[in-house]
Amino acid sequence: MLVQRNLCRSRQFQLLWRSFNSHNIRGLREATQDKRWPGWEVVVGIEVHAQIKSRKKLFSDALTSRPGDPPNTFVSQFDAAFPGTLPKLNQKCVDLAIRAALALESYVQTRSTFDRKHYFYPDLPAGYQITQRYAPLAKGGYLTLSKHGIPVRIIQIQLEQDTAKSTFDARRRESHIDLNRAGSGLMEIVSEPDLRSPEEAGDYIRSLQALLRSVGSSDGNMEQGSLRCDVNVSVNRYGEPPGTRCEIKNLNSAKFAMIAITSEVFRHIELLDSGIPVPQETRGFNEDKAETFKLRSKEDAPDYRYMPDPNIPPLLLTESYIESIRQTMPELPDAQRARLITLGLSPRDADVLMTVDAGREVGFDGEPGKGAVAYFDELAQGRDPKLVVNWMTHDLLGQLSARKETFGDNPVSVLQLGELIDMVQDGKITGTSGKTILRHMISHPSDLSPSALVQELSLGALASDDSLSLRTWCAEAIEVHPDVADAIRKGNPRVLNRLVGSVMQRSRGRADAQTVRATLEAMLTNDH
Repeated sequence: MLVQRNLCRSRQFQLLWRSFNSHNIRGLREATQDKRWPGWEVVVGIEVHAQIKSRKKLFSDALTSRPGDPPNTFVSQFDAAFPGTLPKLNQKCVDLAIRAALALESYVQTRSTFDRKHYFYPDLPAGYQITQRYAPLAKGGYLTLSKHGIPVRIIQIQLEQDTAKSTFDARRRESHIDLNRAGSGLMEIVSEPDLRSPEEAGDYIRSLQALLRSVGSSDGNMEQGSLRCDVNVSVNRYGEPPGTRCEIKNLNSAKFAMIAITSEVFRHIELLDSGIPVPQETRGFNEDKAETFKLRSKEDAPDYRYMPDPNIPPLLLTESYIESIRQTMPELPDAQRARLITLGLSPRDADVLMTVDAGREVGFDGEPGKGAVAYFDELAQGRDPKLVVNWMTHDLLGQLSARKETFGDNPVSVLQLGELIDMVQDGKITGTSGKTILRHMISHPSDLSPSALVQELSLGALASDDSLSLRTWCAEAIEVHPDVADAIRKGNPRVLNRLVGSVMQRSRGRADAQTVRATLEAMLTNDH
């Protein structure tokens, strides 16, 4: 019965998707006004190449390399295109790509095939790339932009292998090829040209990045090259058909994508105002000059001589298999944010938790990770969520940031931080001592509990009946800062914090700040 219902649901979705995509895009979104280019309309579509977060490559048993690995150390014979080697599809890559498709509400096809895309560059050892142009893994779907709230339609999601990395040594005038990246699994996610401004394009990239991270399909680290964008831009006057499309290749940040689109729009407008048609071409982006430059004339599909790959049979999926992946999907960003806010967190705190080291929320091959949100969920069990998020965002993350470390470097376990919070709440230590102990646990990682560290560092809260020590510290602070004490006696209470700070320093944070303040006020009033 479950399979039969899933079949009906999938067929209905496919019909709805076909109906949805049969509409002309110009009927879905009206032309938008932009003061930067009055009288012109900008149309943008994006192809995102996201590296799949799998331990192994798409068609071989070679491990996926990481940034900083020595060149040409993670290469199999198949990745290097040795004659006689055959591909073997990595199931984990398929599973993670299906996760991405389901998160984007795409229709996962039960039958998809692989094609060879031929072109000849040094970074492509075989002379062709294995991809899925004609029968991709998934079709349709949409992504709602997180800031603009606009739905952007997805054309298709296809599996393909990455190329090698080519670098040029200008001093020696040599090109070097690193095959570590060759054969790594990629998802190519192609959008409809539904975007109408550079800002919408940047929002699309960031929204997709967050979605892929949340389901564990990709870590989305653009600065490390695991998520790259090809942006298609055209410009036309209002009421006219879309203009000639130019593609800007290999943009590695949302910021650079927005700058590149802006530069390209002004270039198109300048050509069209001069009566010169815009040539269809592939362009690069110069980050230093903030402008695009020509790479080559734009290729069409026939130029790549696509053909079915004879060594890879069709990928056949059952509806029950797709449904089993759906049931194990992690929480999506919109649902996660809504849940955190329902717990009492502010939208800002929820956003901080979701963006801190977001790539760690799900590990390699979709295994559960220990990201900031998962850490918070475990820590907030039986505790005030607002109190917990304050300790995490202001104290834990603040101290890690001061050390130029990320949440991924956090050595403090949930049990340790939970016990520390409880000790402060129970009055066993002061908040100042709690921050001192947290700083110690970060700088000196160990399995010691906070209670043991309190004893070791002598940071227990001052006993309520130990007023003698407190008055002694207060007297010493007044003696050391006579000018501050005189100012308070003359009616300037704003400088009292200097004396409070001095007493807290003498007590090493063991004294309660409010009690210190009251004691100082009483002593200075009596003196007066």
